[in-house]
Amino acid sequence: MTSVLLIGFGAIGRHVAQLLAPEITSGSVRLTALVSDTAKHFGRPDHGAEVVDLPTLNVGLHEPSPAEESSTGSPSPRMFDAFDIIVECAGVPAAAELGPAVIASGKPLVLTSVGALADPDARANLLAGPGRLHVTNGAIGGLDVLEAAAQAGGLDTIEITTSKEATGLIRPWMSETEAERLRALAPEDGPLTVFTGNPAEAIEKFPANVNIAVALAWATRGTDPATTDADLLAAALERVQVELQAVAGQTQSAHQIRASGSAGEFAFDIRSTPSPENPATSGLTALSVTRTLRYAMAG
Repeated sequence: MTSVLLIGFGAIGRHVAQLLAPEITSGSVRLTALVSDTAKHFGRPDHGAEVVDLPTLNVGLHEPSPAEESSTGSPSPRMFDAFDIIVECAGVPAAAELGPAVIASGKPLVLTSVGALADPDARANLLAGPGRLHVTNGAIGGLDVLEAAAQAGGLDTIEITTSKEATGLIRPWMSETEAERLRALAPEDGPLTVFTGNPAEAIEKFPANVNIAVALAWATRGTDPATTDADLLAAALERVQVELQAVAGQTQSAHQIRASGSAGEFAFDIRSTPSPENPATSGLTALSVTRTLRYAMAG
């Protein structure tokens, strides 16, 4: 039996649990979901997962020695001792906080909030080992082809255009004029571009909407024996071009990927249906996470 810990049990985590029903039912997977407050999950379907909070998870662990305690209060790698593989489904802040402890514990980590890799410190810690990092594709596909082309040095330009429902892109930093423009947008107005730049810049303004752009940068970072993955990704985060569009009334997340170079010209259009757990979340994300998890368990 493989013991899996889900960090986070929101729309993506619950959808992953649903998709793992064959393994949970057969007894080949034992699923635990770590949440910040179990009371908030009373009455929600657990889909076969045991829902716990951090104090419950730490029951039975010995008191940490001074050497194990972090002066910054970081999570202890020992909290993951009982699990074979950990899956992060809790958002970029949680990924940056808990992900490095998973990696330091030597356990494999399936990373859903790929945007955490845009931060230099989090990136260095998540790629430091000894645990292996499995980066999910999220709500986009075709990355295996682009990864192969990039590793051969065959891509010169890489672009992604993402469009989402207009009001879902309103952010606290926006002026009232900017926010009202998005609220007033009508379907007949067509798409409104709200951002152009690279993933490293986009993560500052739209952290919830650029995980896929960082995943694209990860896939197209290329390879160089003399350069670390962290440095290759840092360069890719500057190279990939991102456009974010607001579309009134759009019910599906849509992504257009365009890449070209000596390896050829590539175009992928993805439009995914919403998650059954939350209409605001792409259903393809949980499918991608579950596929990555199954791959990691098989390896």
